[in-house]
Amino acid sequence: MSDVVSVEDTTSLEPRDGGGRRSRRGAEGGDRRRRRRRVVRWSASVLTLALAGTATAGYLYYEHLNGNIKKESLNIGDAKDRATKAKANAAGQTPLNILLIGSDARDTAENQKLGGARDIGTAARADVQMLLHVSADRTNMSVVSMPRDTLVDIPRCTDAKTGKVYAATDDTMTNASLERGGPGCTVATWEKLTGIHIDHFMMVDFSGVVSMADAIGGVPVCVDANIYSHTSTGHGSGLKLKKGTTSVKGKQALQWLRTRYGFEDGSDIARTKAQHMYMNSMVRRLRSNATLSNPDKLLGLAETATKALTVDTGLGSVTKLYDLSKELKKVPTDRITMTTMPFVYSSDGNRVLPKPTDAAKLWRLVREDVALDGKDKKKTTTATTQVTDKAAADDRIAVQVQNGTESGTGSAVTGRAAAVTELLVGKDFTKAAADTSAPLSEDRTLVRYPSADLAGDAQRVAKVLGIPTGQVKKSTAVDGVTLVVGADWRSGSKYTADDDTTPESANALNAADTTACMHVDPDYTW
Repeated sequence: MSDVVSVEDTTSLEPRDGGGRRSRRGAEGGDRRRRRRRVVRWSASVLTLALAGTATAGYLYYEHLNGNIKKESLNIGDAKDRATKAKANAAGQTPLNILLIGSDARDTAENQKLGGARDIGTAARADVQMLLHVSADRTNMSVVSMPRDTLVDIPRCTDAKTGKVYAATDDTMTNASLERGGPGCTVATWEKLTGIHIDHFMMVDFSGVVSMADAIGGVPVCVDANIYSHTSTGHGSGLKLKKGTTSVKGKQALQWLRTRYGFEDGSDIARTKAQHMYMNSMVRRLRSNATLSNPDKLLGLAETATKALTVDTGLGSVTKLYDLSKELKKVPTDRITMTTMPFVYSSDGNRVLPKPTDAAKLWRLVREDVALDGKDKKKTTTATTQVTDKAAADDRIAVQVQNGTESGTGSAVTGRAAAVTELLVGKDFTKAAADTSAPLSEDRTLVRYPSADLAGDAQRVAKVLGIPTGQVKKSTAVDGVTLVVGADWRSGSKYTADDDTTPESANALNAADTTACMHVDPDYTW
């Protein structure tokens, strides 16, 4: 998150010309030259670089920044596990999903020292994972964190550099995905779990966090008591702060982001909450230009940000990062919402699992581009299609019932189609029959019908069960009236239409909230 926002606020170019293309070859070449000249002007004019006194020097600096950025493959999982990209809205806009990864790599002496490890070269893990979702209309942004202790199914991944194949695993800590071929496996894991198509990733390690925090000039954080994250056995981040608000940077900022012992219940969940507070405060800091009014500091931040980043190949240039920053900059601070994946503890209490109903709902909201702050303008209800076909008597309507309760956060409910079929028969739909084929995966319960002459029958089934007419769909994929029992109706005999409110268990925090303060465990005060 820090890197995304940093790049965003270190650019102040005017928008590029959006006119129509001429000949494809000439126009694209001209566009590239104009884009390059603008980035050169960024180097020469905005940052007032001494070395950029000529166009050649500006070009060389542009190439230098590009060379700083490390690049890896976006998704190294199997193609069958890829999530479908969201369809464009009426204005032709699509949402943007970026996975932010914090690596605990000990691949250098600096990272080893900062991470407290004894050995250099131990496999890196994805200890911080945040999905940043920018709405299609760019009016709001949602961030969902997944605790590193979450048990997930990691798909088969193939290392793009070595060709090594990592077999799929079940019930594995999500942070292990990074060591199975790189960030592209973490992306694949998220897509398999959530069904959300991820467009890009951005990754930073320990030293990157420290250098970025120094370049920003400090981020204000708050604790409600003096804290010292340290135990008699040597555990803890070493964070030591006085009660109230302190501007942290460098190593102290890293300690804040890594602190678990001393915050609230000492869990990874509390650490995630502290990370959200830090990110929100950093956004406010950067957007106020408190540290970026000086061109030299701006230059330092640009240099630091490009060195700190590892991104997917589709995002691997200053120009592309600039394009991304323009999109992020459109979202007001008070429309940025931080959340944590709803969870339940595992049977042994040491790990967490996605909370079946709430986590599935949160993923659906993101997939459907619903703002998590609840401030979306109410969508006008689509007019119900006029049905000229009159419904047959209930006992004459043949209904096939399918089990669609499988989801990324839970397996299908065994026997669900049979249970709902029994419910329909009890309501005089005596021709209802359960489909015994493999379960499907549908977020919402649907009633499908193949042709206009069965529309009345389909709507009659929906009305009896309390299913909204908006969930009655014409579909060539079915032969007759078909009820698909979705993940929103995993149990019970009464269907309750799902709403679009963010689950309370997601612990939403708005980026404009300046009152947030971490609670300190009394055992860690001084």
